[in-house]
Amino acid sequence: MIDIKILRNNPEIVRKSLINRNMNSNLVDDFLAIDEEWRSLIKKIDDLKFNQKELTRNRNIEESKKIKEEIKNLEDVTKTIEIKRNNILELIPNIPFDDVLIGKDENENKVLKEVGEKPKFDFSPRDYLEIAEDLDLIDTKKASEVSGSRFGYLKNEAAILEFGLIKLAFDVLLKEGFIPIVPPVLIKPEVYQKMGRLSGDQKEERYYLAKDNLYLVGSAEHTLGPLHLNDIFEEKDLPRRYVGFSTCFRREAGSYGKDTKGILRVHQFDKVEMFSFSKPENSEEEHKYLLSLQEKLMTMLKLPYRVVEICTGDMGFTDARQFDIETWLPGQLSKDGKNKGIYRETHSCSNTTDFQARGINARIRRKNGSLEFVHMLNATGFAIGRIIIAILENYQTKDGKIIVPEVLRDYLKKEIIG
Repeated sequence: MIDIKILRNNPEIVRKSLINRNMNSNLVDDFLAIDEEWRSLIKKIDDLKFNQKELTRNRNIEESKKIKEEIKNLEDVTKTIEIKRNNILELIPNIPFDDVLIGKDENENKVLKEVGEKPKFDFSPRDYLEIAEDLDLIDTKKASEVSGSRFGYLKNEAAILEFGLIKLAFDVLLKEGFIPIVPPVLIKPEVYQKMGRLSGDQKEERYYLAKDNLYLVGSAEHTLGPLHLNDIFEEKDLPRRYVGFSTCFRREAGSYGKDTKGILRVHQFDKVEMFSFSKPENSEEEHKYLLSLQEKLMTMLKLPYRVVEICTGDMGFTDARQFDIETWLPGQLSKDGKNKGIYRETHSCSNTTDFQARGINARIRRKNGSLEFVHMLNATGFAIGRIIIAILENYQTKDGKIIVPEVLRDYLKKEIIG
């Protein structure tokens, strides 16, 4: 939730933010108009309640009853207006930092650096799914019969590879002081809303279980944040860092026709996620720290990648700043279909500042006793399926086998798959 004080006192800041995000800036005026109406009604109700108390104190019972009825009618109207007011408020995303790259869409993101050496093959590298099917590692055909499109079975060494990646991420992050968590994958609608994950067009991405009035989460982040719902941190206890693992569920709304084969864009996937609660003044440094851990894990796997700064038109709804890591996939065709080898997004790293914290009411008590909202950050550890894809393509051999990355060999107990 955006700070209403900013909307009321500095509407131009929010208006500029919406324009930079390619969103409707009229939302600001729409909110201010209905907010003024709501505040006016609240004041009127408060005044009537005061008058009613005076009448009751003076034993003017009949007049007191009339005012009581008027109050009830006004409160009903106020509730209706408050719903409309909140509906508009929930359409307004977080405000990006002033120095965030302004752009319309993903084409205007900025590559900050490329890391690692792309593999050189003396053969035409194959697509991961072709390799995986030959080695009986991934089965999307049977998964389609059982569950429908955009599902897959991980089999044999691919299944062991998943647990190796999870163990690697946890081993590294526990040494950094992260607290291990396996969070719930179901969340109440009102809590999901507080996390800002049902706002805007995000609701289309979610799976809703109507009978139980629960949503399936799209990331461990979504239930890691509410771990501190209504909590107050002491200054000395921050930053508080968690590493969580969960299965994630997304409809992939609007992506039909894209990556329909294989396991790159699926409805169900597993992910290791980092989550941090930070002092506001330290959140930018914390953001860089989380990104450095992502890079450390990628470097350990010796996968070539690049770090991308996300522009205003492509960044997440809750984000004030976002970086992505894109990993080199040598077996994938370029958009024009002429060349093999492309970068694909495998990680995101976001600073949501106090946007989500305001929703879940997660605060910090300063040494002087004052309270303010913490800053919350999230970063992918490993999106398991996509990292398996990257390993299969970057570590493939001419004879159709897969060299196991050195850092994972103790987990898999082998050097070659195939």
